[in-house]
Amino acid sequence: MLDNLTQRLAKVVKTMRGEARLTEANTSEMLREIRLALLEADVALPVVRDFISSVREKAMGEEVIGSLTPGQALVGVVRQELADLMGANLGENASRLSFATQPPAVILMAGLQGVGKTTTVGKLARYLKEDTRKRVLTVSADVYRPAAIRQLETVSAQAGASFFASESTGLPVDIARSALEHARRHHYDVLIVDTAGRLGIDEEMMQEISALHEALRPIETLFVVDAMLGQDAVNVARTFNETLPLTGIVLTKLDGDARGGAALSVRYITGKPVKFAGTSEKLDGLEPFDPLRMANRILGMGDILALVEEARKSVDEQTALDLEKKLKSGARLDLNDFRAQLAQMRNMGGLASMLGNMPIQFRNAAKNTNMDQASRQIRRMEGIIDSMTPAERLRPDIIKAARKRRIAKGAGVQVQDVNRLLSQFEQMQSMLKKMKGGKMGKMMRNLKGLMPGMG
Repeated sequence: MLDNLTQRLAKVVKTMRGEARLTEANTSEMLREIRLALLEADVALPVVRDFISSVREKAMGEEVIGSLTPGQALVGVVRQELADLMGANLGENASRLSFATQPPAVILMAGLQGVGKTTTVGKLARYLKEDTRKRVLTVSADVYRPAAIRQLETVSAQAGASFFASESTGLPVDIARSALEHARRHHYDVLIVDTAGRLGIDEEMMQEISALHEALRPIETLFVVDAMLGQDAVNVARTFNETLPLTGIVLTKLDGDARGGAALSVRYITGKPVKFAGTSEKLDGLEPFDPLRMANRILGMGDILALVEEARKSVDEQTALDLEKKLKSGARLDLNDFRAQLAQMRNMGGLASMLGNMPIQFRNAAKNTNMDQASRQIRRMEGIIDSMTPAERLRPDIIKAARKRRIAKGAGVQVQDVNRLLSQFEQMQSMLKKMKGGKMGKMMRNLKGLMPGMG
């Protein structure tokens, strides 16, 4: 979503060359470019003014240490200010959910209609169940949209959470109280309450959400906001913050293609930490929000930690250990190993997901790549290998013309596709030999040819 802002800020850095210090003269033009970049990204004007003022104050006279260029020094200042803007200065624990209460801990979800509130309840339930081992109960207090109750029941089942049935003829406060009593009797750790949204803010809506808060006394009141909302997000956030004692914010649709200024504005306006960010439509597409890591993404530095965490969740540890042992022994890899690596890449979300967390240089190298086509090509390569016999996978050198025709027919592809896969497999083997020989630079230059769709 924030790619345009990232590209603009990357250009700012490149223009600062050869100066020994960051001065008024060489900083003013850069700050002007940063201001324009933020405004184009739909960041609220008061936020931009304060941000630029803070960066100017801290950047002026900043010594360029060691081998740092002024551009790098400025990036350091901007990076920290971006992180503070998104809540880094609130402390390490500010973005974590609190469970410091007698169970069940009640989490009240508030926000406008259409921001992804109900789906977020399902995502949060899954996160709490999978990552914190909590027993979670969900309930819908949205009696105005009958489909919302059925939707929450469906996503709760998909998330592995329990669902408290409610009827659209009931009163929201009565439904919520019944769910809370049920959660207490059945020893649930967490009760997540989905509330009604409106297409716009009105008095009736705010009175209802206030009554729910009064009845439930939630430990967490989370404001769900669509990161694609733009400038309107600021006014909505301010109204909710004045009505409810919010404890945190959940940003949804960060994987969208809008400008994303809400991600930088809402925390500033409310003073509340962003606790979660929705990164995809899937139920596992919710991640704890880290201001510094988000600042790194915005500045094009990537989020390597996110890649590592995704790898930990998705990569089969035994498969990785077997491959490592095979490499250390000097044994040649076979197509079974190649097939396993393709599957691991797919489990990590595919090329698009991986590149989204890469530094900007990698993303620029792949900007002309059709990621959907590349992902389809990975699946096609898996299909080709699946069409081979066990002997062919172990000894690709025996695959001659007749075998290639049979494999292509079995996989529903052309013989050229089989040739391409075998060529990429040979390149991978060659690359691993060079890596063992310490020729990392040449290996990285050859990496592009191995990426499906990037050759």
